[in-house]
Amino acid sequence: MRIPALFALLLLCIVALPAFAMSLDQAKKQGLVGEQPSGYLGIVSPPGNREVRDLVENVNLRRRDEYERIAARNGIPIAHVEQLAGKRAIERSPNGHYVRLPNGAWHKL
Repeated sequence: MRIPALFALLLLCIVALPAFAMSLDQAKKQGLVGEQPSGYLGIVSPPGNREVRDLVENVNLRRRDEYERIAARNGIPIAHVEQLAGKRAIERSPNGHYVRLPNGAWHKL
């Protein structure tokens, strides 16, 4: 397994979502969505409005596709990629953004 390449790809799939970059950034800054240990976005205060739900669904679908590619390329389970991506996304979340703790509670950094 090539760990540096895996982390570089994880970073790209977490950060580089051009079609949703502004909306995702705004949603995070407004505290509507946050990063989860699962590697996917979550809605901080469900049920959220339709626009927020659609954003989260679209971003998560793109992430899932990228995680599958990374897992296949490196011969590892997708669950491992998701876990690494979630850990990295939470570590890189700036102050003021929300992250979901392992106990399920949302925490504002």
